[in-house]
Amino acid sequence: MDRYIVISSDCHAGADLLDYKPYLESAFHDDFDRWAAAYVNPFGDLERPDADRNWDSARRTADLEADGVVAEVVYPNTVPPFFPSGNLVATSPTADDFAHRLAGLRAHNRWMAEWCAEQPVRRAGIGQLLLNDVDEAVADVHWIADHGLRGGVLLPGIPPGSTIPPLHAPDYDPVLRACEERGLVVNAHGGGASPDYGLYPSSLSMWLMEVAWYSHRPLWSFILSGVFDRFPGLRLVLAEQGLGWVRDALDTMDMFYAQIAAGNVGELAFVEPFLLERMPSDYWQTNCAIGASFLHRDDCVRRDAIGVGKIMWGSDYPHLEGTPPFSKEAIALTFAGVERAEVEAMLSGNAAEVYGFDLDALAPIAAEVGPLVAEVAAGLDVIPEGVTSPAFSPRMTPIA
Repeated sequence: MDRYIVISSDCHAGADLLDYKPYLESAFHDDFDRWAAAYVNPFGDLERPDADRNWDSARRTADLEADGVVAEVVYPNTVPPFFPSGNLVATSPTADDFAHRLAGLRAHNRWMAEWCAEQPVRRAGIGQLLLNDVDEAVADVHWIADHGLRGGVLLPGIPPGSTIPPLHAPDYDPVLRACEERGLVVNAHGGGASPDYGLYPSSLSMWLMEVAWYSHRPLWSFILSGVFDRFPGLRLVLAEQGLGWVRDALDTMDMFYAQIAAGNVGELAFVEPFLLERMPSDYWQTNCAIGASFLHRDDCVRRDAIGVGKIMWGSDYPHLEGTPPFSKEAIALTFAGVERAEVEAMLSGNAAEVYGFDLDALAPIAAEVGPLVAEVAAGLDVIPEGVTSPAFSPRMTPIA
């Protein structure tokens, strides 16, 4: 075939706010009406005239095909019932608040399962859960698996100061065991687990500077706490976080762990050290992958630092920082001159292996809409006007 199959490992969708009501248990309907009437949406992209890209199935399919994309891993986007924002946080101040938020997430999961079932070959939806109640979270894992959300589960962020145990605590083993047993990927998306920066003029700047670091924490939380020793079949995907940081993080873990294993931590040994079965970086090779949203050329050049087989390209549709409607151009810019087999792996092969997409079923669609292999190899001469994605930002590497 003269075109690439393209699977976006990072897209977003959700129902329009009031359309969540039919998916809520009836006991919450009156509370939902009151909440929705007072809710003020903090997200500009959900107030835009084209916000229906989140839920209008026909429009979305047309947009993705025009962009050269034939399948997608679907994270949540719109605000679920009873949440103050779309950012999933794990803390709930009262039992009543937790019950409402859990009901809201389950309404979203029901909507997502129904929406993805409209195009099961092309959509791998991700379900949501909360970690405040481990038994409820385990029940949600099984519901997500039973209802075909083969994108797996979204790992909730646990910000500093949360009233529930940290992510490296063994309290969540039953949840992770259920994910392993049901073959569900655990996904950690950028933007979660940040502390509360307050309402100050610099709050947004502070969040932008630090959000990536907090989003990276699931990698070392899982590895250093022995999650992959206890659940060797579990897979962790880190999405929309870049990938240039991964090699340094692995090297740092290896260095510190070698010191711990040798007992060379002196007065720092305030608890009995936890010993792993392997070196930390080994778990990256067997259990982890990156959903590389708007993959930059510089990161592609350094792909061998973490392994081509660990990288899954993503468009971040429908977000403004995503590559649509210029994904074909972004792909040409990023992958110019790269060996075809490697491009195929990063554009679709790796995502198909992680999330269970059928490449044979997607090939006829890609034969009509996918980016041309020759055009990708040739690179990009001119950056299109109107691009908003960091994938097009000048860093170090020439366009071609």
